[in-house]
Amino acid sequence: QRRSLAPSQLAKRKAGEEEEDRHLPTTRKRQKPVSETENGECYRSPFRKPLAQLTNRPHCLDSSQHEAFIRSILSKPFKVPIPNYKGPLGLRALGIKRAGLRSPLHDPFEEGALVLYEPPLLSAHDQLKIDKDKAPVHVVVDPVLSRVLRPHQREGVKFLWDCVTSRRIPGSHGCIMADEMGLGKTLQCITLMWTLLRQSPDCKPEIEKAMVVSPSSLVRNWYNEVEKWLGGRIQPLAIDGGSKEEIDRKLVGFMNQRGLRVSSPILIISYETFRLHAEALQKGSVGLVICDEGHRLKNSENQTYQALNRLNTPRRVLISGTPIQNDLLEYFSLVHFVNSGILGTAQEFKRHFEIPILKGRDADASEAERHKGEERLKELISIVNRCLIRRTSDILSKYLPVKIEQVVCCRLTPLQAELYKNFLKQAKPVEELKEGKISVSSLSSITSLKKLCNHPALIHDKCVEEEEGFMGALDLFPAGYSTKSLEPQLSGKMLVLDYILAVTKSTSNDKVVLVSNYTQTLDLFEKLCRSRRYLYVRLDGTMSIKKRAKIVERFNSPSSPEFIFMLSSKAGGCGLNLIGANRLVMFDPDWNPANDEQAMARVWRDGQKKTCYIYRLLSTGTIEEKIFQRQTHKKALSSCVVDEEQDVERHFSLGELKELFTLNETTTSDTHDKIKCRRCVNGHQVRPPPEGSDCTSDLSQWNHCADKRGLQDSVLKAAWDAAITFTFHHHSHEEQRGIP
Repeated sequence: QRRSLAPSQLAKRKAGEEEEDRHLPTTRKRQKPVSETENGECYRSPFRKPLAQLTNRPHCLDSSQHEAFIRSILSKPFKVPIPNYKGPLGLRALGIKRAGLRSPLHDPFEEGALVLYEPPLLSAHDQLKIDKDKAPVHVVVDPVLSRVLRPHQREGVKFLWDCVTSRRIPGSHGCIMADEMGLGKTLQCITLMWTLLRQSPDCKPEIEKAMVVSPSSLVRNWYNEVEKWLGGRIQPLAIDGGSKEEIDRKLVGFMNQRGLRVSSPILIISYETFRLHAEALQKGSVGLVICDEGHRLKNSENQTYQALNRLNTPRRVLISGTPIQNDLLEYFSLVHFVNSGILGTAQEFKRHFEIPILKGRDADASEAERHKGEERLKELISIVNRCLIRRTSDILSKYLPVKIEQVVCCRLTPLQAELYKNFLKQAKPVEELKEGKISVSSLSSITSLKKLCNHPALIHDKCVEEEEGFMGALDLFPAGYSTKSLEPQLSGKMLVLDYILAVTKSTSNDKVVLVSNYTQTLDLFEKLCRSRRYLYVRLDGTMSIKKRAKIVERFNSPSSPEFIFMLSSKAGGCGLNLIGANRLVMFDPDWNPANDEQAMARVWRDGQKKTCYIYRLLSTGTIEEKIFQRQTHKKALSSCVVDEEQDVERHFSLGELKELFTLNETTTSDTHDKIKCRRCVNGHQVRPPPEGSDCTSDLSQWNHCADKRGLQDSVLKAAWDAAITFTFHHHSHEEQRGIP
């Protein structure tokens, strides 16, 4: 019978045998061992060793022997029991060291892979000499992201990565993402952050933490975009409210994170919150900072710019679809923020670049000034293009429906014209501005004229109080006039808007976005909607960030009943996605063309399925046309410097742009008269544009002038038939030629 040799069983049997021996008689003979031979000799196999007696008591060792024994165990390195085992967990596995050469995080040879860095090819001899633990590896964008990137976005990610890793400009780690609105700048920057946080040629993360600074209205949008594209692979920290102590505690916790196991490696914070809590963020270092709507940093003297500039981070990405808004010195501030020193100091830049370029751009410039300006412009472009990437919205024509932009010049009503002329006769700031002086009262006068162009109701209180410029103006209003109810027929632009909304509502299921610079004008829109029984939502500076996101989401839903979205361009013109509407009315122009461009880009974005119509309303012959002309002058400068366009027309001299306080009642469009359109006779288009001409936002390319034959929008045709007098201009992102 086979018996167990386990120590516990041997001990039991031994105890049993001893007990049995005590009870057996002493006369009993001991049995003969089975291993003895017939001669009495004991046979033992040479292959078996005698069993040692086991007890529960440990063998005693002195302390020095025990310590030496333990040290010998611990000194042996851990070895994976399976040969060539690499493990499925990658960097997360503990105690496992990869065998052989280091490998990239993602397969660089997979179809559609976006490779940002490729190690140099080595000869067989060099491969034998290289240290396997230091060999560089491919940097490959996560396939989850590279599958959704469009061709221009793949190019943008590669450019950003080259810049922040100092491969484009040695010693500089910054860049400007200057793509126009709607090209996916957010997605490209998320791809850059995720790649830097996960990999590098050295087979480890390039950075530990990243920070996104954006306008307060976009903090939640950035958080949602990270969640959307990375699908829970990372947990960003978004700070969009809370007490000072709570925010400080979160920021200190973020800055104290170290190593590979950072729980929240991305911080999303608004410019305002950053400025108030900059001290907590400046105590440590951040691998990358991204400044969304970066044109906020155009003034190097403001507190936000200086606080961000003191941040301990070499890698800086600035996002701005409009890097040049007013002048070249603002452009210098942006470039200096991301790559300090490549354009010299502000004084050197102004002397060497700004003054010659602006002189050369003036319509009255001499040939020598133009030549010098062009040379300096080429030099500036060659320097900045190493750290700036710019693509125009023409790329979107492949992915989005047609966009038709129309400038509608509306005549003033008799009441508006009389009030306007009365103001120009009385206001003292008019004379001051003509003499070259600009005071607070001058700026106030400009605002008063802009409000008068919107509707006389906006200056009615000034007329009642008989403020400067409005003495005796109250007598011009109709008898019994009251501001409690809106009378659209008293304003040329409001009359056009009323017809546009009525025709749109009755002939289609389109939704409309109304944009204005003044909340008082939004109040008039509300009165109009209530009187016509239009359902609407309103977004201005009084609305909280969380509530903004909810009403935008609701308005974009196809099942929502709201017909109109009222938007304050100052409060929400940046970053909002309003693809639920396909018609947008820009009711009044802004001095800064970037503000108007931002607002008008709200509907023509990814996800839009319908043809988009943009209506820009201007009061004919007034200060609004002067503002629009000034916008054109600034955009022409941007076209030269940022878009590198050649032969951009010089439409206006600086003297003409300063003629703000005039009223031209004899023209259908003061702007059209000044550009000297070569395609119109007596306001009618008589021939198509020159062959090969490019359709740009430049005024010389307006396709149609004051002629009903040019109208292809059914809404404006209906307005024309209703005997509204206006001039129509067209700019399409699909058609590159005029329509006869």
